[in-house]
Amino acid sequence: MTFDIRRVVTTQGADGRSAAMIDAPAANPTSRRRGHDSQLIWSTDSTPARLAGDEDMGARAVGRPPPARGTVFRVIEIQPGAEVEMHRTDTIDYVAVMSGEMDMLLDDSTVHLRAGDVLVQRGTRHGWANNGDRACRFAVVLLDATR
Repeated sequence: MTFDIRRVVTTQGADGRSAAMIDAPAANPTSRRRGHDSQLIWSTDSTPARLAGDEDMGARAVGRPPPARGTVFRVIEIQPGAEVEMHRTDTIDYVAVMSGEMDMLLDDSTVHLRAGDVLVQRGTRHGWANNGDRACRFAVVLLDATR
């Protein structure tokens, strides 16, 4: 994995003053297959999420879906020519394309997404394909959901 993401996480001290708890490159990468890289930014394991504590929730080992009643925030980069298998998770996914272009593959259609586009993925079967000539970077927040 070769893409850098600066991650800034805030906290509140005992005196009530806000401060930066983390200001460093994200350091929890995953790569599920060639041409598909991901940086975990943060996760939660409850709703409502806890604001207290100083655990780096971006340093955890987290699978594709979030923990029960939790969330996952990742930045993903898909290289030209790469395709991600069709999959489905019981989540609501908020996706914002940051740069590049990609195709979201659905069972009955393909939706082309460009930088600046946003998507709400509601637990449907889908996959990603980068048919362009440059990497596509997108931010995604997955929220645990039920059917």
